[in-house]
Amino acid sequence: MTTNREHPQRAKVGYVLVASAACMWGLWPLILQYAESYGKISSALESALVLLVLTLVSGPLALRDRVRVRPTVRGWAGVAWLGIADAMNIVLYFRALQLASVAVAVLTHYLAPILVALAAPLVLRERRDARTTSAVLISLVGLALLLEPWGATHRAGDAMGALFGAGSAVFYASNVLINKRLVGEFSGSEMMFFHGLVATPILLVMVPAGAWASVDPRALGFLVLGALGPGALGGLLFVWGVRRIRASHAATLALLEPFVAVIVAAVLMKQGLSLAAMVGGTLILGGTARIVSAPPEEIVSS
Repeated sequence: MTTNREHPQRAKVGYVLVASAACMWGLWPLILQYAESYGKISSALESALVLLVLTLVSGPLALRDRVRVRPTVRGWAGVAWLGIADAMNIVLYFRALQLASVAVAVLTHYLAPILVALAAPLVLRERRDARTTSAVLISLVGLALLLEPWGATHRAGDAMGALFGAGSAVFYASNVLINKRLVGEFSGSEMMFFHGLVATPILLVMVPAGAWASVDPRALGFLVLGALGPGALGGLLFVWGVRRIRASHAATLALLEPFVAVIVAAVLMKQGLSLAAMVGGTLILGGTARIVSAPPEEIVSS
């Protein structure tokens, strides 16, 4: 274990990588909306395509980016769980976006930072500190104001979508924690590749019969671009970043995703921004700033 006092640049790079990944993930609602404008698409198909591309991209990188340590059986079991959990995280989140309003789906999905903050001291022995707790709370209040679920047009599927979103949050949180536990046995590229070998078949089996044939080629084009950008590159940036900073800090920085999603929707989709959304966005940025301004002794990296 090393501290950020010994490697200050390492933590700074980790913050940049995780924040960059979160900003890329903020493009997902836009990408999915464009793809689904050509017709209904199975969330399992969308998820399978993302994991398939991610696995293909990370494979060559894993040959060069390797940890010179022989993984334990427990380590391989952790990678297998990452594959299962990531498959469920993605398919549940994409399904939540289909059933519920974006506000409800994203808000429930981002219960994950709370779960990580609560579990990290137990699972990873990260020291619980007031800075992280306050940053999480400030950012989540900001997220609620940003998304304004009370003002969204309610859908019949909001309740079910909220359950799917909360379910994805549980798997998302477990991914962050397990990624951190496996740092000594696998590189970020190796984790992405090996867990993709588990997740992709699971998702392919879940795709309904005939779903591939019914998808418009233009929709597939948008999904492939998303799989290459927010999917593969975003995923790699995140796992590379998580290695350098605390899991609870990484999960909090990931709240930049919905902030970017709302900004993109306002700029590219002309949806506008309310005063509450602007205040919420400012709070999210405030929570993020509180994390990245932590003194060296509060940031432990592996």
